[in-house]
Amino acid sequence: MAERVRGWLAERLPLQALADALRHKTVPQHRFSIWYYFGGMTLFLFAIQVGTGALLLLYYRPSAGEAYESVQFIMTRVPFGWLVRSIHAWSANLMVAAAFAHMFSVLFLKAYRPPRELTWISGAVLLFLTLAFGFTGYLLPWNELSYFATRVGTEIGGAVPLVGDFSVRLLRGGKDVTGATLTRFFGVHVAILPAIATAVLMLHLWLIQAHGMSVPRSVEHSVQRDGRRVRAVPFVPHFVLRELFGWTIVLALLAALSAFMPWELGKKADPFAPAPAGIRPEWYFLWTFQTLKYVPARVLGINGELLAVIVLAVGGAALVALPLLDRNTPASRRAVSVLAATILLFMLVMTIVALQTEAR
Repeated sequence: MAERVRGWLAERLPLQALADALRHKTVPQHRFSIWYYFGGMTLFLFAIQVGTGALLLLYYRPSAGEAYESVQFIMTRVPFGWLVRSIHAWSANLMVAAAFAHMFSVLFLKAYRPPRELTWISGAVLLFLTLAFGFTGYLLPWNELSYFATRVGTEIGGAVPLVGDFSVRLLRGGKDVTGATLTRFFGVHVAILPAIATAVLMLHLWLIQAHGMSVPRSVEHSVQRDGRRVRAVPFVPHFVLRELFGWTIVLALLAALSAFMPWELGKKADPFAPAPAGIRPEWYFLWTFQTLKYVPARVLGINGELLAVIVLAVGGAALVALPLLDRNTPASRRAVSVLAATILLFMLVMTIVALQTEAR
């Protein structure tokens, strides 16, 4: 029976071709190989997000009058509902952290070099989509903290001239954060973003398979100098087993965080109540939040908030277009490394300052 099923599948699915491709696929092995695993960890955490999100959808109700109560029902009445929600929340944070680690490792190792420009561009788009997932999902519990943080976050778009008011209305579905905003964010979070992310992810994975793993330039030079080839290990089973071991570690960390530090729900949002003290976005937006606090009201006659938004937008566009901006010369590579290290240090310092300010 097993042979008949295998033969039936072999006639209809290209399983043998896939098996042959996996059998011959190799992964470079060198002192920087550990950074290869962060992409797989991000993918693994995204899969957890999809699974736990689907379970939460069975009970969640996207309306201002029922959203908070539905999450409360999940956490108190549904068997293991509190655990599923905690896993969903913690895995979202770990996914953002893994995505940032993957992006900076690719940047410092210059893995965006030709012919991998499109691989970098699709990966940068996936990073922004990950942040969009976090921003839209933050409001869905409809609690006090998420409501006022979303109000502050959506107000930033209002600083842009001409289209500022339109962008705020587009995000909120009206002048203020209301039930319409919640419904809009829910639709974006569970339908629009997943559809876009899936398409870009498939392109990203296909490009990785087409071009293979990048080898850092320093490793290439040292290998060529010694007159030998870059050492490689088979994708199956060596790299796959190591990847699975990394996923096991992440899963253990996720289980520990979810069990011993379950994600709190907080108080229900009251649009008519004053904003409580300590309102802030999630940790991955803290550096932007703290930076805007230090920006003067006017800079050379220009609105400070507008100038900050322009700088952030230009920085995001430059990040996506980095392979096209890097001239692939020693001076250009050094400039990219110094700039990336400066930006990373700035983000870490601003995040730490924001956390310390909140603690006081």
